[in-house]
Amino acid sequence: MSSPGDVAPEILDRLRPICRRLPEAYEEPAWVGVRWRIRTRTFAHVYAPRPERRSAYPRQPIDGEELTVMTFRVPADDLLGLTASGFPFFRAEWGRNVVGAVLGDHTNWTEIAELTTDSYCEMAPKYLAARAARSSPRH
Repeated sequence: MSSPGDVAPEILDRLRPICRRLPEAYEEPAWVGVRWRIRTRTFAHVYAPRPERRSAYPRQPIDGEELTVMTFRVPADDLLGLTASGFPFFRAEWGRNVVGAVLGDHTNWTEIAELTTDSYCEMAPKYLAARAARSSPRH
């Protein structure tokens, strides 16, 4: 089992403000890494995969860089479009609409903010999702 400390502080520093601006969202340690939730539903989860599970994830993009993954939900209609192009996105092995993203120096944080907001809207009650969508940077 890993801990929140397994995720690079630079990545947590980028994700925390994105997730904290969403209504009633909160952060907590997960069984591995850190997750952000609305009520009891996880909308973002970031972690360093265990070495024995790495075959389930894309290969590391840069030699020597630790693999850090964030999983999140997408509208079912967006799943194929997001994952078809490959790196840094991939279809998770669980859930009907779960996508993973490999995070690192290559990460487009504006895109991650939009995807995180979309994931929140998939999981949140409708009235909170509407508030989040109105306050999203792209609206």
